[in-house]
Amino acid sequence: MNMEREFDVIIWGGTGFTGSLVVEYIYNNYKNKSLKWAIAGRSIEKLNKIRLKFADDSIPVISANSDDLASLQSMVKRTKVVCTTVGPYALYGSNLVKACVESKTHYCDLAGEVQWIRKMIDQYHKKAKSNNVKIVNCCGFDSIPSDMGVYFIYKDALKLNKTISKIEMRVAGAKGGISGGTYESLSNVNKEALKDNEIFKTVISPYGLNPIGEQSGPDKYDLRKVKFDKTSKNWIGPFIMAAINTKIVRRSNALSGYLYGKDFEYDEATLGGKGFNGRVKSVLMSIPLAIVMLAKPGSIIKKIVDKILPSAGEGPSKKDRENGYFNLRFYVTYKDGSNSIAKVTGDRDPGYGSTSKMLSESAICLAMDNLDSLDGVITPSTAMGDNLLERLENKSGLTFNIKHL
Repeated sequence: MNMEREFDVIIWGGTGFTGSLVVEYIYNNYKNKSLKWAIAGRSIEKLNKIRLKFADDSIPVISANSDDLASLQSMVKRTKVVCTTVGPYALYGSNLVKACVESKTHYCDLAGEVQWIRKMIDQYHKKAKSNNVKIVNCCGFDSIPSDMGVYFIYKDALKLNKTISKIEMRVAGAKGGISGGTYESLSNVNKEALKDNEIFKTVISPYGLNPIGEQSGPDKYDLRKVKFDKTSKNWIGPFIMAAINTKIVRRSNALSGYLYGKDFEYDEATLGGKGFNGRVKSVLMSIPLAIVMLAKPGSIIKKIVDKILPSAGEGPSKKDRENGYFNLRFYVTYKDGSNSIAKVTGDRDPGYGSTSKMLSESAICLAMDNLDSLDGVITPSTAMGDNLLERLENKSGLTFNIKHL
């Protein structure tokens, strides 16, 4: 980005649980480098406490409010990039996107809210594109491992002069619970979808985030039941993040001019294992997802789940975050009939430890790297491509590997 701003990155929501992890990560990894950054939120008092706990008092703090567009505009004009952890984004994010697009400030978030991302695309994609602004959603566990994993496979196929036909992503292992913020966002998606039929159609449509006029293809609805998977030869069940990840991958394909092909197929599920035990495990792993989806506003189930899961702003201990991990397996079929298996792994729990690192490096990539790529309301791979892939491998504890069969 060719502009002079007071800051390279402002972390919006630095007083929240995930926001404080982003503050800690950037301070620990970039404090002696040329990065100019600040933290922002509603309360200066809380911001001061966060910077003293996770950084030091040399880091500037900025007060702004998500309901006060003028305060947001004043904030975003001071920086190249705004990195936001303030969700649910459908409730607290729209004014910030508007301010960033109008002020020509890049933006990245952790949104996994299909209906809100669709709204931002419809309202701001064209203007962001004309203003040369990158508004990048889904820069955490949803959906960087999926989006960048497929991009990594594409880059490998290009070297071998192969064309991808289909990729089936399977969660082979993960340790780390759903975050309070993620649950609150999912609850809000359910609430909006139940009220508005058009939102419901967008949420369930396989191509709900594709450009208008390009919302069809070979993919069907995300998996909703337990079944035997012939590709992996395992029992599989639904994956809670598939609802956003698959749509981001398909949007990346469309925005890139169909680098993966117009007939490219992609889906996601969770591996249960082989035999009877694998089937039982898949059923058991599907129960929490079913409960969350059945937790409609005002229901008894919702009240029970609210008490069990962490509230927004809460999260696991440092030990639990560091002991967490994720292991994603991508079964690749090429048009020549050959196959490969790619793996994307993370060295921290997906919801907090890995997510905070992925978001941090996305923000720094947008601010500091020379990106010759698309503008608009876009995806991680179409916004940052090779630059982000290198940062994820070298700095974020992610690994990308592929084995040709």
